Amino acid sequence: MSRLVRWVVAAAAVTALVYAMVPGLPAPSLDGTAAAASSGACDANAKKANLDFTVTDMNGKSVSLSSFKGKVIVLDFWATWCPPCKAEIPGFVELQEAYGSQGLQVVGVSVDDTADKLPPFASEFKMNYPVLVGLGRDDLQDAYGPMWGIPTTFLINRDGKICRKHSGMVGKERYEEDIKGLL
Repeated sequence: MSRLVRWVVAAAAVTALVYAMVPGLPAPSLDGTAAAASSGACDANAKKANLDFTVTDMNGKSVSLSSFKGKVIVLDFWATWCPPCKAEIPGFVELQEAYGSQGLQVVGVSVDDTADKLPPFASEFKMNYPVLVGLGRDDLQDAYGPMWGIPTTFLINRDGKICRKHSGMVGKERYEEDIKGLL
């Protein structure tokens, strides 16, 4: 493991621990300020999401992020070892089930696990959305960075703009509020 990877993993672990231990800690938004209350609309200057990636899923199939254009996308960067990541997955499963027919697509990007570790994990957590292998895909992570820890989750509207960025554990209720405003 390279020195950079070790530092990134250590920083992610510390960040995740802070967010797990401090309830109500506001997640930074794209401009570095506390996330605004969801009004359902993106900021007029919202950044366009880069969906020009094809990533292998946990079953070895190629998944093009651009295939989700026109949907509200919850793009979650996470890891199997991360307690806040694990805590949020059941909420994402429920949200995908509740709003998938209305145009929601949750997409999980596992940032540091090999493909063989993901199917048992996804089965245990009953993940009903695409689980992509982000290991070795610094290009994808860089396109949405900087990410100072995991989980880091982006809410992308139907027009392909990044409307929210949540760092750390946020919880189903906040995501649901954001999603309802974008559907």
